[in-house]
Amino acid sequence: MGFAERPEATFGRVAFDAGASTQGSYSVIVDAQAPAYWDGWRFGLTLSLTRANRLGYYGQGNDTKYDRDSLGTGRSYFYRVSRRTHGARLTIQRKIAGPLRVLVGGTLAHTDFRDLPGETVFQRDRLAGTIRPEDDPFNDAVARAGILVDWRDLEADPHRGVFAEAIVGGGRGYTRTTATVRAYAHPFSRLILAARVGAETMSGTPPLSAQLTMETSEGPIVAVGGPRSLRGYHDGRFVGPGKIVGGVEARYGLIWAPRLLEVKLFAFYDAGRVFSSGESVRLTRRGLHAAMGGGVAVSMMRNTLVTLFGGKGTEGAEVGFATTWSY
Repeated sequence: MGFAERPEATFGRVAFDAGASTQGSYSVIVDAQAPAYWDGWRFGLTLSLTRANRLGYYGQGNDTKYDRDSLGTGRSYFYRVSRRTHGARLTIQRKIAGPLRVLVGGTLAHTDFRDLPGETVFQRDRLAGTIRPEDDPFNDAVARAGILVDWRDLEADPHRGVFAEAIVGGGRGYTRTTATVRAYAHPFSRLILAARVGAETMSGTPPLSAQLTMETSEGPIVAVGGPRSLRGYHDGRFVGPGKIVGGVEARYGLIWAPRLLEVKLFAFYDAGRVFSSGESVRLTRRGLHAAMGGGVAVSMMRNTLVTLFGGKGTEGAEVGFATTWSY
């Protein structure tokens, strides 16, 4: 996109990412995005092969407990499970007028879980029937549609604006409805304030693989817990069909050459919770899990962003590295 004053970071791009860990996790992703190549249209296609070999699993519900004393002999992976996901995701958006867009898309995905050595919470839930046999492995076919309003000045690193979306989707045996609002203000030269609130409801019999994520137009995020939903808690710390997430963030430009190079310090406060089947999803302070922290971000040339951050909740601290803002 160069230095054109448009919100999109690029006309189009194709990215290939691959990585592996010493603990058996891996990720191979081919991502093609064309947000501005055809005027008024946006296309996105993502193919992925991933395994999170130490994904957190603490049980289901908002009140699951974490006890460090449970991590004794033969229980090193008591709160862990291995999850493998292979999928293809297509999204098409069309501009209606001004900041208003509509969205349609579909996903094909296969997810399976594998027990780790020793006694685990996942094994207990599977034996108890909390995790149904038909949910693991699970082959899903999802269709979704939505509406978006996007007033951000730059999508990769907004300084001001509002982004709101509402998405309805249906998979094999379940439906989900998601709504999110993000706002950005630039009250002073180097200070940017950001805030986010989002909620999701699921009906039918959603599998564990679907409950672990929250839908967005950019792709599913792990919720609740992790760098995109509740920093300071492990990925997927709280699991349920209903979710709310929220947060506020202050970003201050330490090095300030706007859109060329910006080095920002930031501080944040995140909160979120899940709701069990049959509970109404609502904005409430009751049962919220919260975390706070901060970090540093480097933004270059309108389309490159790197963040390093740490967050602390009630169960310890988490350090993360990402190539996008949490919101």
